[in-house]
Amino acid sequence: MLDKKKKLKKELRLIDVFAIAAGTTLSAGFFLLPGLAAEQAGPALVLAYILAAVPLIPAMLSVVELATAMPKAGGVYYFLDRSLGPLVGTIGGIGTWLALILKVAFALIGMGAYISLFIPEVPITPLAIGLAVALGVLNIFGAKKSGGFQIILVAGLLAILFLFIGTGIPKLNYEHFNNFLGSGFDSIIATAGMVYISYVGVTKVASLAEEIKDPERNLPLGVFMALGMSILIYILGTSVMVGLLPMSELIGNLTPVASAAEVIMGDYGMVILSIAAILAFVSVANAGTMSASRYPLAMSRDHIMPTYFGKLGKFDTPVYSIILTVSIIIVLLIAFDPTGIAKLASAFQLLIFALVSLAVIVMRESRIESYDPGYKSPFYPWLQLFGIVSALYLIFEMGAIPIIFSTGLVIMGGLWYWFYARDKVERTGAIYHVFERWGKSRYDGIDVELRGILKEKGLRKGDPFDQIVMQSKVFELTEDTDFEKAVDLTAKWVAKQLPLSKEEIIKRVMEGTRVGATPVTRGVALPHFRCEGIDHSMLVLLRIKSGIDIPIFNPLTYEEEDVQRVTAIFFLISPEKDPTQHLRMLAQIAGRVDEESFAEEWYAAKDEQELKEALLHDENFQALLVFHGKKTESFINKQLKEIEFPSGCLVTLLQRGSEIIIPKGSTKILEGDRITIIGDPESMQQLRKLYMN
Repeated sequence: MLDKKKKLKKELRLIDVFAIAAGTTLSAGFFLLPGLAAEQAGPALVLAYILAAVPLIPAMLSVVELATAMPKAGGVYYFLDRSLGPLVGTIGGIGTWLALILKVAFALIGMGAYISLFIPEVPITPLAIGLAVALGVLNIFGAKKSGGFQIILVAGLLAILFLFIGTGIPKLNYEHFNNFLGSGFDSIIATAGMVYISYVGVTKVASLAEEIKDPERNLPLGVFMALGMSILIYILGTSVMVGLLPMSELIGNLTPVASAAEVIMGDYGMVILSIAAILAFVSVANAGTMSASRYPLAMSRDHIMPTYFGKLGKFDTPVYSIILTVSIIIVLLIAFDPTGIAKLASAFQLLIFALVSLAVIVMRESRIESYDPGYKSPFYPWLQLFGIVSALYLIFEMGAIPIIFSTGLVIMGGLWYWFYARDKVERTGAIYHVFERWGKSRYDGIDVELRGILKEKGLRKGDPFDQIVMQSKVFELTEDTDFEKAVDLTAKWVAKQLPLSKEEIIKRVMEGTRVGATPVTRGVALPHFRCEGIDHSMLVLLRIKSGIDIPIFNPLTYEEEDVQRVTAIFFLISPEKDPTQHLRMLAQIAGRVDEESFAEEWYAAKDEQELKEALLHDENFQALLVFHGKKTESFINKQLKEIEFPSGCLVTLLQRGSEIIIPKGSTKILEGDRITIIGDPESMQQLRKLYMN
């Protein structure tokens, strides 16, 4: 049975994201396709590459938004499934997976044209198969290892490409650009559609979002850096090829970069750029294998593919999914010529990216509060509408064969869903939340799943969770009581802080409990609501050592169906204006409560301060004891403002005996004081090095 709790390791850094995104982009599109593009567009192939990037921009921004909201394995499949429903998700997942496999096979075969320039006797297909197997083995050992290999490949590739461009630009023959638009607008647009496949790799890293550290920062930044670098290299590089090679030599040339390098640096240049081409093809094959193998993993989690494709091996990688992906690549290398088929994948990618733009519209219009992207694409919804229209227009301009190919993939995905997955899937997409606004049905499972993702993502930089915990109100209930009395006690205190009466607060909490909006987990209840007229969240902590019973209501019938015993109640009240921050902090509390260490620390806490510290993560706070003989002895008899703490640290509480003191800059520190400090993990690490014995 598939263990959904076992997660992929978060090992990919910003440099890994950039290297994977750039590595899947700078390959055949640069080293092979310019010669084929010249057959249709002539010198305007440079313009075709620029135009090809235009419909990618909305798709890229949409993919990044969806990936920062839902950083899960499967990328485009997962986004389409959760927004437009499992039928569209199946079509998008299987089609994108196969298109990516075709691109990998294309890259492995593409090496042959360059290798044959100086080692003509090397058998290309066996070499490509051997490399496919080697990359599969490397991927089984983990994303960190294959990501590190990717960095080396991309660094070497970029160095050689900048050498090629830097030495080629001064030698351009501008007469080669004469009659620039002579091939006609329609041919240029059709060429743009053909070379569109050159760029699509930049978004493939989204399928690895579950393995990216701090995806809300590293994913957008890495993708934007890779796209900017790729567009620059494509424009300058194709300009060098056109400017150095007569059109008669460029048209149909399968090694245009090597031919141009030979003009600049002779045979030496041809060898160097052939090495760069091989690096590029290996790079895209490695990154493509890594990305493609996450599609069966994600689809198996959702029962769209057999569950064993979701099993993780010894190194926490999807072994069976990688084996399947590599096996299909080998079959393609043996049985087919992928070069012609891979070009057709451009049309299907255009269709998928049109659907991705639609997915952003659906997710936003669903108004699901737990849809919380770390990056929001600008100019909504006009950018997404342009992405849909421009992608469909390019498909139309590419002609009948690409349209037929895309239609075939759609039919294949639809048949797989209908005959295999339909009876195994019990969910719909966020589009039903849009339908609900029009009077039709909705599916709350997507909201539950997004809340789970919030829990996995954790807090966003700037969320004041630690401060709110340290400033929370604590009640210790030692006598027998019930849930209503606990709510009454809390409401009496909260009413002094909010523009609501005690009765209104009680009504909100009790109604939330009746409709199933009060989470209860591991003996802790989490009543919560949002309120207008306040500018920051507040938290009330209740410890009830004897325990109380809290009723559990059926959210559909509103009838009481169970009673659970709890020994802690946490009331969270947040501003109405920021629902996603409220959900992030609620998810943070729930995540901490689920940790094995929480219950022991909570019940063992001796005072109010230790109760608050039990709710915080160790890496985010530190309690310092001030005594002679410790590193903190320098604090004694100093004012707080005279003590140097690392940047990013905040002193929140000071305990002196049984007294809790809210610290000020003028507060004098005495021996025996206990100082509680919160901050980001890096600042806390510096603090411990300075003051912990």
